[in-house]
Amino acid sequence: MHAARMLPPVEHLWPRGRGRTKILRALVLVLTGTLLLTLSAKVQVPFWPVPMTLQTAALFLIGLAYGRKLALATVALYLLEGISGLPVFAGTPERGLGLAYVLGPTGGYLLGFLLAAAIAGWAAERRLDTVGLLLALLAATLAVYLPGVAWLTGFIGLEEALAFGAAPFLLGDLVKLLLVLAVARLAFPALSGNRNDTAA
Repeated sequence: MHAARMLPPVEHLWPRGRGRTKILRALVLVLTGTLLLTLSAKVQVPFWPVPMTLQTAALFLIGLAYGRKLALATVALYLLEGISGLPVFAGTPERGLGLAYVLGPTGGYLLGFLLAAAIAGWAAERRLDTVGLLLALLAATLAVYLPGVAWLTGFIGLEEALAFGAAPFLLGDLVKLLLVLAVARLAFPALSGNRNDTAA
């Protein structure tokens, strides 16, 4: 497994320019990413034992496509949109809006999105083999669960937080992780890199 720093796939599809072009490119990519996160939060796929959204899959794909800095900017703007009262999160507006939602029981998972984006973005900038990419996605998944369950514990206790905030979603998240891994290998061949692909 190689660890040389790489250019993330978006740099091959839409290389950054200079000046206003660079700013416009970043703005378009970040806004597109927040739209994808919003849509993925609203889609529920029938699954066992609970329906699942596609949000963590979208989150990981954004990280793998954009790299660390753009992925973090995308998630940060997404969270700011939600805090400002826009109905971008799962279950909004039915379960509340704005800061009250973020400070509610699921707030820790939203914080974990930032950590997961950083990990997936880091993976996009490294020449990882399939096992390495799988491990990075597992770490990104844990980065969502750990602050999520820890925060939820403050509301309902650890045993209930694990029972209701983790266990029902593990199988679905494993399926999404494997799908993201397959999509990344097929759609983002730049992740495997080549010797001429390293960033300065």
